[in-house]
Amino acid sequence: MPSGKLHLVPLGGLGEFGMNCMAVRWGDDIIVIDAGLMFPESELLGVDIVVPDISYLIANREKVRGIVLTHGHEDHIGGLPWILSELKVPVFGTEFTLALVENKLDEHQLPISAKYARVHALSSGLSPSILFRSRTVWWIAWRWPSTRRSES
Repeated sequence: MPSGKLHLVPLGGLGEFGMNCMAVRWGDDIIVIDAGLMFPESELLGVDIVVPDISYLIANREKVRGIVLTHGHEDHIGGLPWILSELKVPVFGTEFTLALVENKLDEHQLPISAKYARVHALSSGLSPSILFRSRTVWWIAWRWPSTRRSES
């Protein structure tokens, strides 16, 4: 794979509500943005939840550098127990999101530890940086646009 191209690999959530999960690949480095689940519609009788297809991540496990969580809704963190049972990678998110993640992993008896994942809390208003082996730093920002209106 050419090292100069950015590859976006949707693993779920494209064109549907829920199951948000996207792999972002640059050269030999992959970060995963969100790890959601989806609650099935009535046509999937007997199915409780639907999680993203992570076969791409499993096939490229040595390239996955971490998971960045944008926020703590189920459609963004709900699939994390299934991903972390297969991949031992760091997880990045805000303190609030990571508190929700810790509860979710406890539910599935997957405690946050060196065995499963290291978590890194991101301060409000700051952008995380993840250093990849290729010495490329990716900046991921999720700042809300200002909602303040000037008083006239």
